[in-house]
Amino acid sequence: MALNFFDQFMSPTYLGIPLITITLTFPWILYPSPPNRWLNNRLITLQSWFINRFTKQLLLPLNPEGHKWALMLTSLMVFLLSINLLGLLPYTFTPTTQLSLNMGLAVPFWLATVIIGMRNQPTASLGHLLPEGTPVPLIPVLIIIETISLFIRPLALGVRLTANLTAGHLLIQLIATAAFVLLPLMTTVAILTATILFLLTLLEIAVAMIQAYVFVLLLSLYLQENV
Repeated sequence: MALNFFDQFMSPTYLGIPLITITLTFPWILYPSPPNRWLNNRLITLQSWFINRFTKQLLLPLNPEGHKWALMLTSLMVFLLSINLLGLLPYTFTPTTQLSLNMGLAVPFWLATVIIGMRNQPTASLGHLLPEGTPVPLIPVLIIIETISLFIRPLALGVRLTANLTAGHLLIQLIATAAFVLLPLMTTVAILTATILFLLTLLEIAVAMIQAYVFVLLLSLYLQENV
C-alpha cells in the first residue's frame, strides 16, 4: 500500500518511451494564439489580461535592464502554473513533483543571474558576500556562510516546489483512500472525510498557483540583485 501511494510520481512510459516529453509540451497547446482581428474572444482577452497583470507585478521592483527577462519569466510562470494545475486532474502525471525537472529549471536560471551580475557589476556582486561594517575577525566566517547561502539558492527553489506538490498529492490520495474505505463501514465519517478532501483540493489548487508564482518571484529577486 505504501508503495502504491508513490507510484503516482513515477514517470509514465509507453512502449519504452517516456511520456514526460508529451506532458511538458501539452500545456502550450491549451493556450490559443491571439488572432489578427481587432476584437478578441473572452478567453484570449482574459488570458492577455492575466499575462499583462502578472508581468507588470513581476517587473515592478526591477530596473529597466531586468525588463529584458519579461518574456522568459512570464513564459516560465505560465508553464509551471499549467503543469501544476493539470497535475491535479485524475489519472494525470505532474512533472514538477520530480526534483530532477525542478533542479533543471532552477539551476540554469540562477546561474544566468549570477553570471550576469559577475559580468556587469562584479564588485557589487562580490560585495553581497560580505555585508558592510563586518568586524574583521568575522570576515572569513561570513564569506563562507554567504557563499554557501548563494549556492544553496537553486536547491531551495527546486526542493520547495517538489516538496509542496508532493506533499499535497500524497495528502489527497491518503484522504481519498480513507474516504473510499470508510464509505461501507461508517457513512457519516466517510462523508466528512470527503468534505475535507474537497477543501484540501481547493487548497492544493491555491498551492499550485502560489508555488509557481513564488518560484518565478524568487528568480526575479535574484535577478534584481545582479542587474
